[in-house]
Amino acid sequence: MHLAVIASSESWYLRDLRRAAAGKHEVTTVSFARLVSQLDGSRLGVSACDTDLQRPDCVLVRAMPPGSLEQIVFRMDVLGRLEAAGTPVVNPPRALEAAVDKYLASARLLAAGLPVPRTIVCQTVEDAMDGFAALGGDVVVKPLFGSEGRGMTRVSDEAIALRVFKALVQFDSVLYLQEFIPHNGYDYRLLVIGDRVLSICRRNDQDWRTNIAQGGVAEPFAPTDEMLRMARAAADAVGAPIAGVDLLPGRDGRLYAIEVNAVPGWKGLASSLDVDVAGLVLEYCESLIG
Repeated sequence: MHLAVIASSESWYLRDLRRAAAGKHEVTTVSFARLVSQLDGSRLGVSACDTDLQRPDCVLVRAMPPGSLEQIVFRMDVLGRLEAAGTPVVNPPRALEAAVDKYLASARLLAAGLPVPRTIVCQTVEDAMDGFAALGGDVVVKPLFGSEGRGMTRVSDEAIALRVFKALVQFDSVLYLQEFIPHNGYDYRLLVIGDRVLSICRRNDQDWRTNIAQGGVAEPFAPTDEMLRMARAAADAVGAPIAGVDLLPGRDGRLYAIEVNAVPGWKGLASSLDVDVAGLVLEYCESLIG
């Protein structure tokens, strides 16, 4: 299999994929910033870094770098055209769009019947303050686009909430408020890879955020049938065959679907479970080749 991986050349995940592919698959690295599309007569071409992206057997997206609205739309459109021309793209561009947008992802999880924390998304300070009160005066403010816990702030003071909302509005940010779910310092990350589901428990005794990138520690655990059902339903809700699904057990006894990541990391999971996750990702990509 010839696999094109959209990733930073410095990515640990790119190195892990190259390791797993050694002697079996060819891996070519390309950059989102170098995507070029040529419309010439009846032919639509897509290339990046001098690589014709219609030549590889599959394209794997391992990065979602920031960019302007125009850049993001163009990148997703190019991947969509590539997919329409017959090249498998993992994850599909529409899944990437849905998962990276916390509002859309949460709405799809809700529509799929999954329990999500009460959430209010708005655009003005006045509406945000009303939402802060409606959610009990203890909320997690999240960037609409973002992952690994970056940019998240827990706010439980009215005066601080006002300052936070005013600051965000100055940058034309959408205000995404989610009720804080009291928990016992751990959550579950379930990694869906096609029909496979791998799982870890993430603990953090120093911070309410359990993400590995924020100091969380991973350990193996055996998920229940209900957790497996929720993980698969969450991945299906955004259309991502490879997805990291975060489930949070609240002190109220409920299990909440918090997030779906369509460019999920697996470093902590691989080391905790002693599983070749990169190899499983390559196997899944290979299964898509007709």
